[in-house]
Amino acid sequence: MSATRLPGTPRLLRALNDRAALELLLERGPLTRARLGELTGLSKVTASQLVERLEERGLVTRVGEQAGGRGPNAQLYAVRPGSAHVVGVDVGPDRVVAACADITGAVIGRVEQSTRDTDDPVGVVHNAVVQAASSAQAQLSSVRRIVLGTPGLVDPHTGDITFAFNLPRWHSGLLAALRDDLHTPVVFENDVNLAAVAEAQSGAAQGVGDFVLVWVGAGVGLAIMLGGRLHHGSSGAAGEIGYLPVPGAPIPRDVSRRAKPAFQQLIGADSVRAVAREHGYPDADAAEAVRAAVADGDRGGPMLDELARRLALGVASTCVVLDPPLVVLAGEVGQAGGAALADRVQQEVAAITLVRPRVVPTGLTEEPILRGALRTALDAVRDEVFGSTVG
Repeated sequence: MSATRLPGTPRLLRALNDRAALELLLERGPLTRARLGELTGLSKVTASQLVERLEERGLVTRVGEQAGGRGPNAQLYAVRPGSAHVVGVDVGPDRVVAACADITGAVIGRVEQSTRDTDDPVGVVHNAVVQAASSAQAQLSSVRRIVLGTPGLVDPHTGDITFAFNLPRWHSGLLAALRDDLHTPVVFENDVNLAAVAEAQSGAAQGVGDFVLVWVGAGVGLAIMLGGRLHHGSSGAAGEIGYLPVPGAPIPRDVSRRAKPAFQQLIGADSVRAVAREHGYPDADAAEAVRAAVADGDRGGPMLDELARRLALGVASTCVVLDPPLVVLAGEVGQAGGAALADRVQQEVAAITLVRPRVVPTGLTEEPILRGALRTALDAVRDEVFGSTVG
């Protein structure tokens, strides 16, 4: 009986080879045709055809030559940076930061604006995106995706914002308004979730499929990564750890009245400052006080012990449910506490539960939310552009 040839198989193989070559060029480029053939396991003829195909589609360009032995120098190829662009946006209550990256991931434009003098979220995002693209000398039409990191809840079914405590003007229906205004795919994502994406890419959680990131700053948040994918929950509320009912703080009965929830009362920035005052650090903001306590060694130990005891209540509650191998402490306070705070939290969690996750400080020091937004946008756009290379 003869084998049945599957229809479309050559086309599928070409698409897979093209995608593999493009990923290699991003990771290891620039490369010659011969080196691409070696890395992909393709013959010289097939590798040459592949490069020509990608050149014709505007995805690959010649960037130089590699001197060799006898004969002409080999051409070097790289992914063409301008084949697509993305914009990431970090939106907070007082400012918005937007960055434009090309498809290689290089950040080539960035703007920062105050949001204190406006109550028009569409105008805020429009201006930030347009100026970020302009500063990158990129046409807005080449921006294939915009990812916005915001505090609050994002409905996993509609993609719209349903609740943003610190952004009262951000509401359901904003997503459609932004898409209509910018004529570009726009995606909302919770800011702490984006910080976890960045941590997995280039921070303390590289190579770890299951981990949680606890954000401690003005607010308290949690991101859950399972099998390398964010877990959002049925309503997008997975990770709203500030609402954990924990001992040591009153539990509000009506969250719609914007009363501070229990765990937020215990470890949010206001509480950190209160603990700092009790331990002799009266004039610093939360992060500054924690850094001062760490720098003071033994003198600052009691303050860090108290913060770790409070923080461990939320970490332990999360870990006995999810049992992750790793917990990353991020946000202004988590970053300021460094290993001194993380080690104390790890010891306290182990003392009050049966789980023993490794607790570490964030590996990122600059703009993790923005970095996560850009990575999320790039992953989606590369799938679109690289996944449709065969006509």
